[in-house]
Order: sequence, then structure tokens, then C-alpha cells
Amino acid sequence: MQKYLFLGDEAIAQAAIDAGLSGIYAYPGTPSTEIMEYVQSSGEAAEKSIHRQWSANEKTAMESALGMSYAGKRTMVCMKHVGLNVAADPFMNSAITGINGGLLVVVADDPSMHSSQNEQDSRYYGKFAMIPVLEPSNQQEAYDLVHYGFDLSEKHKVPVMLRITTRLSHSRSGVQSREKKNQNILNLPSDLKQFILLPAIARVRYKGLLNSQSAFIESSEKDGNNLFIPGSNRKLGIIACGLAYNYYLENKIASDLNYPVVKINQYPIPFELIQKIASTTDELLILEEGYPLVEESLRGFFDQPYTIHGRLDGFLPRDGELNPNIVATALKIAQPDFPNVPGIVASRPPAFCKGCSHADVYTSLNQALDLYSKGRVFSDIGCYTLGALAPFDSINSCVDMGASITMAKGASDAGLSPVVAVIGDSTFTHSGMTGLLDCVVESTPITIIISDNSTTGMTGGQKSSATGRIGEICKGIGVLPEHIVSVIPLKKNHEEMVKVIKNELEYNGVSVIIAERECIQTAARRHREIKVEPVKNK
Repeated sequence: MQKYLFLGDEAIAQAAIDAGLSGIYAYPGTPSTEIMEYVQSSGEAAEKSIHRQWSANEKTAMESALGMSYAGKRTMVCMKHVGLNVAADPFMNSAITGINGGLLVVVADDPSMHSSQNEQDSRYYGKFAMIPVLEPSNQQEAYDLVHYGFDLSEKHKVPVMLRITTRLSHSRSGVQSREKKNQNILNLPSDLKQFILLPAIARVRYKGLLNSQSAFIESSEKDGNNLFIPGSNRKLGIIACGLAYNYYLENKIASDLNYPVVKINQYPIPFELIQKIASTTDELLILEEGYPLVEESLRGFFDQPYTIHGRLDGFLPRDGELNPNIVATALKIAQPDFPNVPGIVASRPPAFCKGCSHADVYTSLNQALDLYSKGRVFSDIGCYTLGALAPFDSINSCVDMGASITMAKGASDAGLSPVVAVIGDSTFTHSGMTGLLDCVVESTPITIIISDNSTTGMTGGQKSSATGRIGEICKGIGVLPEHIVSVIPLKKNHEEMVKVIKNELEYNGVSVIIAERECIQTAARRHREIKVEPVKNK
């Protein structure tokens, strides 16, 4: 056993290795990316032959993890909250199939949308699927709950969700490791029809999931992850979920508070503990990151009218992440002297890296579209989304992974012509290929620019599944070879690129322009890593 100084993501990764992990599956997405990267860089993981390659998207990652579980091995699948939308189909059904080897689904939520399209709370997915959900409040708990989560998964034969948030993922704390476990042996399910969700089988397994709910509740109440902490001031009871417990704790230390607290790190909601705190306090304040899941549940729980404060009644903001000052306001105490960002610090909007290929793509695209009215460019999620900002002001949408092509198709179907979709290479293989197939089937008049920088750039330069394959993929899907055009986005090629884009805009069908140039950051990193042989004296 060792002591480490870990990011929350790193604590989860090392815990999985120590708990007998055989495979990790993921698609890059802040704030979850560092979990996979830690395992990929781990010499111990390499020695143990732990599978640790990026998947094409979160759905394929979830399904691959379920397949490894089928074979009896412990596996973990990691994604950010919006990635769970992509994986929702296998995720929901995995609760009904159940598991064989332990399966931990790690989902990193992003309150305040630091790098995301929304603030959705993944605990609702866990409740929807009716599986146990774990929510650590610090790095040590994150490490410990990974071990517990694998054990819980194998005990109840269901996947278990570990829900974290940005602040936990990207802050550091000391972590004490545990004794390491060996990987499970290869062991197929005793019921070889367990994973066949034909209606007759699915109905039986669904009843089994429903019958397991009481056992999940008992684990939540009795296994020690949820705690009742007594307090002498019974005017108010605090229910603190996951990371939010720390914000109360900072105020408690600073202001000498002594309210009773129920600390929640495991769901289903521990109603026995909540009944215990409510029976001895006048009111409750619910502290939870994300949506008011616990608060909504409790508003219909008590037999007698009971005052509950939280995000729904304005004691806490309805949006954004919590912090100690926000919690101090809800507690109606003076805000402690916690540091705030000075007002003189000006915000700086993100911008393309100097020399970025996406910038050259947009410069050429803007000129090619000069003859047309504005509002024709549908974009996707990646570094190239910065084309929405000045000085480019090039794009008109960014909704979800892959939506550039399908939204452009819908606009074309509505009669807008010409239309352009801009998508990156990694996003194209994540969820753009099926949209392209729809376009090919209907011969949609659309120009698709795949800005190929040979990496997943926005999340740090992870390997892209599309590298070296895009042209052949497009040809295989059915795009006519004469309308699959490759260009090199450089300033010296500007006029050529403008001409190519203009030509394809005039084509009444599906055309794909592949703008190929390596990401400037990964290129620089690659050059730094090249070992130069010393010159030998002759």
C-alpha cells in the first residue's frame, strides 16, 4: 500500500487497477479524460495487460465493457455526462441484462458548463436505470468507492454508476491505496441466455431488477457510505451530497456551525437516515451539485408538512456549481473570507492555437460563401467550434456530437441551398458517419468539410479512430469518388481551397472535402519526443 497525491480522475484510475481491472473503455471528454490517460500511461497496467484503448464513441465503449463483463472480467467505462446520452441505450439495458464480472460506469458531470453544452445530472440516469449510484466527496472516497463499487456490482449482479463532477476530477488530494487484487479469471455467465433481451427473457429479468431494489436500498442504508453526523443546533438539518459536503464543511470550520448532517455518497436515497435527521430538526437544507434530485424526492416523502430548502425555493441558485460562498448565503451566515477572482482580471475568450489548420479552413470557407447569405454553416463539437467567435464568425450551430451533418441535411431538406457541415475527424467517426449515410441514401445537396487534424484535439490530443481512414470510409459509405476532395489547409493553399469549396457548393449532391493537416500541438509534441541520435566523432 502507498500514499499518492492524486487528481480525482487519477484516484479512480489507480483504484480500478488495484481492484483487479481487466479493461477500461472510454471516449475523451472533459472532465473524465484523465482516467483513461492515467491507465494508458501506467506501467503496472501494461504489465497486467489491461485493455486501455480509446473507443470510437461512448456507446461502443459501454457495449465493449458489457462484453468484457460477460466474460467474467472486471471492467470500467468512462465518459462525461453528455457522453452518457450517447451510451444510454446499452446503459439502460445493461441494468436488465445484469452483469457477470463487475462493471463500473464512471460519469463525470460538469456543473456550470466549463466545457460542456449542458449541466445535466447523471444521477437521474442512475435512478432511471434503477441501479446503485456512488458519489464521492473527495479523492480518497473516490478511490475507496471504486473498490466498493466493483464488489457491489458483483454482489448484486448489476452495473454500478460512479458519478463525479469537475471539481473532484481536477483537484488533488492525498490518497492511501489498498491491497491489490488479482484480475478475475475468464468465466462465462452461468445462464448463457442472460444477455438475450428477447421480450420473454427481458420481462423476467426486469422483474428481477425490480425485486433487487430493496437490496440496493439496504446497501445504501447499511454499508457505511451514507452517514448521520449529530449536531447540537437542531433548527436546521443539512443533507449534503458528494462534493457539496465540502462546501458545508468549510463554512462549519470557519463559522463554528454545528447542525446535524446526513452525508450522502450512495444512492438509492437513504430515507431512514433522512427520517432520522428530520425527526429532530425544524427544517432541511439540501446541498447537491447538479439538479435537485434529492430535494424533489423529499418534497413528497414526509407525512406532515416539512420545510425543505435548496435549489427549488431559491436558497441556492438553480444553475451552476456550488461553492463555499453560495452555501454561506444559504446558511444565512456571513460569507467567510474565501478568495474570489479579482474584478480586475479580464476574461479571455478561447482562440485557435497559432498555426491551427481549422483557422485556414474557416478563412477559405468564409470567402467561398461571400456570394451567399449568412446562416448556412452547421458545425460540431471540437476545437473548430471556435469558428463561432470573432474574427471568423463562420458557424451557426453546435448542438451535439455528429449533429453538424444531420442538421445540415435537415436544413437542405427544408430547401436551404447550399448548406455546409463542418466536422472534425474524431467526431466524424464518433457519430458523423451515420448522418453521412442518410445524405448518401437521399442524394442530399450538402457540402461536408471534415477538418482532419489527425487527433482528438480539444481534449488533449488523444488518438483519433479516423486517422488515415476518412477517404476510404466516405467512399465505402457511398460518396462518389470524384466528390471526395482532399486539401491541405495552409495559407499558401488558400486560393486553391476557396476554388474547391466553391466548386463543391455548386454540386447538387453529397460532396466531402477533407482538410488534412496535423494538429499544431500534437505535431509539436511529436517533434519534441523524437530522439535525436548524437553525432559521433569520425
